[in-house]
Amino acid sequence: MSTREPTTFVTGATSGFGRATARRFARAGWRVIATGRRTERLDQLASELREDGALIHTVTLDVRDADAVREAVDGLPTEFAQVTCLVNNAGLALAPEPAQAVDLKDWHTMIDTNVTGLVNVTHALLPTLIDSGRGASIVNLGSIAGTWPYPGGHVYGASKAFVEQFGYNLRCDLLGTGVRVTDVAPGLAQTEFTLVRTKGDQAASDKLYAGTEPLQPEDVAEQIFHVATLPAHVNINRMEIMATRQAWAPFAIDRD
Repeated sequence: MSTREPTTFVTGATSGFGRATARRFARAGWRVIATGRRTERLDQLASELREDGALIHTVTLDVRDADAVREAVDGLPTEFAQVTCLVNNAGLALAPEPAQAVDLKDWHTMIDTNVTGLVNVTHALLPTLIDSGRGASIVNLGSIAGTWPYPGGHVYGASKAFVEQFGYNLRCDLLGTGVRVTDVAPGLAQTEFTLVRTKGDQAASDKLYAGTEPLQPEDVAEQIFHVATLPAHVNINRMEIMATRQAWAPFAIDRD
């Protein structure tokens, strides 16, 4: 890997895990490429981090657009071009209703973002990560929903199962390159997740977190930073993180 300051490329950096991750890497002296769809939030993040002396480059980007992703990667300034860590964070959940009541457009949006978007960014950055070599990392944001089904999980859970399996298969293909791949799978976390999922229902979001102690974005960002900065010979395949006050529910049983 280059002796230059390491560089991380973070998708979905305008809120939640992505924003906290950009801050965590910047605080450690990494160069940060922060991407997301909301330009105003990216500008705010850049201003904040630059005040602290961080080196940050922002790109307004919709990961669903493969051409835009390629253009963003090809257009990186020289000092940010040697990416050593990709954090595939961009993603969302929609439609908490039962599968039979869901608008098909919401399923397509989740697939396009959580699956296609992740694939677009990974494919565009693989040559650079391989060139960076030993110690480079791909950290994909999965979810406990990719392993543990629940009512209303349908396509969201399936998309996160894809994230897990995609990472495992990448590990096979990247054997010998020195590039590591990790699936970080959080549980209940206090972000804009439910607000987005319910299309702005603040009461639903507040109810989800009321009376408990969920994970915070900074908790997850710390683990992302941890797996990306382990010794180069160490690869964490999957890290599942849950709040202490969250556990698995009993099996559901339909009764007469």
